[in-house]
Amino acid sequence: MSRIGKKLVPVPTGVTVNVSGQDVAVKGPKGELKAVLAEHVTAKLDKEGVEVQPRDESKVARSCWGMSRTIVANMIRGVTQ
Repeated sequence: MSRIGKKLVPVPTGVTVNVSGQDVAVKGPKGELKAVLAEHVTAKLDKEGVEVQPRDESKVARSCWGMSRTIVANMIRGVTQ
């Protein structure tokens, strides 16, 4: 299990996140960033933040899980800082 992947990515005020399938778009005061996540993970937006989960328990899905969560977190940091 990924320790990093388990963490929810909080969305600060002033930042909007749009999750559409594998596409994630983040817009904030410093600009807009877009990324396409690996097909082995799913991203879901709720009121607390963005949650990234593996599609299954395969080794490939688990290895993509933490990296995909980090990509989303860095996108949010990039549009705010």
